[in-house]
Amino acid sequence: MTETVHATATRGWQIDERARAAVIAAYDLEALRDSLALTEITDFAAALCGAPVSLVSLIEETRQVFLSHTGTDVGETPREVSFCQHAMLERDIMVVPDTTLDPRFVDNPFVTGDLHVRFYAGAPLINADGVPLGALCVLDTETRPEGLTALQRQGMRTLAGAVMERLRDSRDAAAWRHAENDVRRKLGDSEQRFRTLADAMPQMVWSALPDGYIDYWNARWYAFTGVAEGVTDGEAWDRVLHPDDRAATWAAWRQSLTTGAPYEVQYRACRADGEYRWLLARALPLRDAEAGGEAGAITRWFGTCTDVHEHKLASEEREVISQELSHRIKNIFSVISGLIAFAARGRPEFAGLATDLRERITALGRAHDFVRPHSSRSRPAERQDSLKGLLAALFEPYHRRSGGVRVEGADIAIDDRSATPLALLFHELATNASKYGALSVDGGEVVLTLSAADGQATLVWRERGGPSVSEPATQLGFGSQLVEMSAVRQLGGEVRREWRPEGLVITLAVPTVSFHRA
Repeated sequence: MTETVHATATRGWQIDERARAAVIAAYDLEALRDSLALTEITDFAAALCGAPVSLVSLIEETRQVFLSHTGTDVGETPREVSFCQHAMLERDIMVVPDTTLDPRFVDNPFVTGDLHVRFYAGAPLINADGVPLGALCVLDTETRPEGLTALQRQGMRTLAGAVMERLRDSRDAAAWRHAENDVRRKLGDSEQRFRTLADAMPQMVWSALPDGYIDYWNARWYAFTGVAEGVTDGEAWDRVLHPDDRAATWAAWRQSLTTGAPYEVQYRACRADGEYRWLLARALPLRDAEAGGEAGAITRWFGTCTDVHEHKLASEEREVISQELSHRIKNIFSVISGLIAFAARGRPEFAGLATDLRERITALGRAHDFVRPHSSRSRPAERQDSLKGLLAALFEPYHRRSGGVRVEGADIAIDDRSATPLALLFHELATNASKYGALSVDGGEVVLTLSAADGQATLVWRERGGPSVSEPATQLGFGSQLVEMSAVRQLGGEVRREWRPEGLVITLAVPTVSFHRA
């Protein structure tokens, strides 16, 4: 045997002591030594076999350690005098009926000395990978030519299995503690790296506990606010908030804490020099991934505050300009409508056409007012990029106590380029329905169903409760041609008409990219 590695060959076993030592080191031996669980096993083994001594022996490179010992106070012995170093290499229980007749033990000091060992029986302790660790044994001062009974052998095997279970438990517990310590160390390193990175960022960075308690601000926040460094409670935040913004800011934060939704709000905060500046605050929750990913409990909030003061002022200036331009454009629409009405007075035969033209211009005015740039103060109740919102504005004149136009299905995002053809298209459909279709009678209604899937939007206009319709024999009129132009040429879609007895059905199939281009 060398100092680091030696191989023992017995009954086909070849043992790498270095590898065996690594396996033994994985167990928490100190937690097992003289534990109640192992003491109960050696007490039962001694009683089962009627032996005065029972041991759980673990064989190390130069010694054998007794993790549990019944009938003796010896805690360890040199490996070279160990009986168990032989027992652990057996496939089954090793029984020595008379040690004085066995050449391996005839000169052993435990046989020749005061202990007077004459009988030994040991069940090998072998782990799941086949590595021998030691033995559960019983010793007697009297020889036993008959050895162990079948029941005693079975009991020793069962008890040896119980010892291995305790060893596995100790190994798993040790591995868990090691992993936990490693995680704590890594978390500490990660926290330090996060703080270093956060302090280097130009933005204000903060974090909060799941209940909303703010436990960290980066250096940028302290420099901006002038608050004493290290103060991390919510009162410090509240002190720098503009009095007019406190209620809305805290309400938004409480809403996010209650629902787990992302936090976003703009408020004014007092800078160290006393000037109030607009900040954009955002925060996202960090959830316990092992407990269910997005459904897991929130473990932390991480947020930022960005100075958007100049952007806010510029946005307000743009809003003023936008309102002025919009007002002038709407005036142009009004002037055009007035010119049409004035021109039609001298040509009564064009009165109907003039009325239709004015209504189309009015529809364009509604579409323009809906999609023009808005600030948070002037934005309409409906979403600015919402097809349903635009339709609600267009169909307002057709609301009735019964019937009218009803919009169903999923909303679809639109932009300013698609709003004009959409406004013209649905204005024509509603106008035709009010003249000739379902909206021309009391109780008649139109149901417009919106859906979108796989890059295709489908809009189905279905009239009900109106006069019976049939496919016209003549060419399509100007209004119908306008529908074709808006849907096909400008939006790149297709139009299909069905003249059903119960009412007209028009299906528009349009690529969704035509509604809202990035």
